[in-house]
Amino acid sequence: MNDGLEQKIVRLLEEKGPLTGSEILERIRERNFLLWRTCYLSSKLDIRTLGTRYLRLDQKVDGYARLSPSILREFMTYTLVGVSGAREGLDRRADRILRHIREVSQSKFALAHSIATRLQNDLNDRWPREGRLCFILAGDIVYDMAHDVPRPEASTGELVNGSDIDLVVVADDTVPDDFLEGLDGAIYREKYRTLISPGVREELDYVVKKMERVREQLGFDTFKRMVACKILREGALLLGSESLFREIKTLLVRSGVVEKLEEMEKQAGALRRRAEEHLLQTDPSRIVEEDLNHFHTSEETEEFE
Repeated sequence: MNDGLEQKIVRLLEEKGPLTGSEILERIRERNFLLWRTCYLSSKLDIRTLGTRYLRLDQKVDGYARLSPSILREFMTYTLVGVSGAREGLDRRADRILRHIREVSQSKFALAHSIATRLQNDLNDRWPREGRLCFILAGDIVYDMAHDVPRPEASTGELVNGSDIDLVVVADDTVPDDFLEGLDGAIYREKYRTLISPGVREELDYVVKKMERVREQLGFDTFKRMVACKILREGALLLGSESLFREIKTLLVRSGVVEKLEEMEKQAGALRRRAEEHLLQTDPSRIVEEDLNHFHTSEETEEFE
C-alpha cells in the first residue's frame, strides 16, 4: 500500500470529514484505482458502501454476468470514506447521500412518466384501446440507484445528467405496425429534446417491440436476447396495460429465464468478490488491462480519468 497516499487521504478526511470517492479524487489527483485500493487497505479509514448491487450483462466478462455499479462507480458515487472512529459523522453524511440518491431516482422516474404521458396524449386519437400497450422503465432508476454525476453521452459526447432513462415499450401483436412506427418516431423526438434542452440534459434509451419479439427473446440464447430479458425482468410498469405487463412477467418465470438470471446474479457476486480480492492483493504494477475490466466499464475510463 502507498503509505504517503494514505496519509494524504487521512489528513484530508480529518479536515473535511467523510467524503465520497469522487470528492477525494477532486482534491487528491491520483489514479482512481490507487485511491480505491489505498482506502480499502487502510486500517486508518472506515468505508461505508451505500445502495444496492444488481446484475449487469457485459460481453467483456466471462459468462457475461457482472454486478452494477462497477467497483469504480460504486467507489466514486456510492461509497463514503471517513477516519476510523468517526462513526457519527459517517452516519450523518450517509443519510444525506441516500436521500439525494432517492430524490434523483424519483426525479428521473417523474420525467420518464411525463414523457410517456405526453406521448399518449399526443397520439391519443390513434392510441390502442383495451390495454394493448405498456411502457416499462428499467435500469438504475428502478433500483433507486440513479445518479446525477455528469457524464458524456456516447453518440454526441455531450455531457448528460448521470444515469440514463431506459424505456421499453411493448405492444400486443395486434397493434398496427404503422402506429408503432409513428410512436417510435415520437419517442425519438423526445429523446432528442431531453438530450439538448439545457435544463434537462437527460439521456433516453428506448426500444419499441411487439410481444412476438418478446417471446423470441425468451430463448435466452444470444447475448442480446439475454440483455433484453434482464431488462424486462427488472423493469417496472411506468404507464399502460397492467395485464400485458403481468403477462410479460409471467412468461419470464414460466420460460425459466428468471431462474437463469438469478443464477447469473449469484455468479456475478462471486466474480465481484474474486475481482476485489485480486485487485487488492496484487501489486499494482502487475495489474493488467484485463484485470481492470472488472474495475470499471470502458465508458467510465473516459468519465473518471
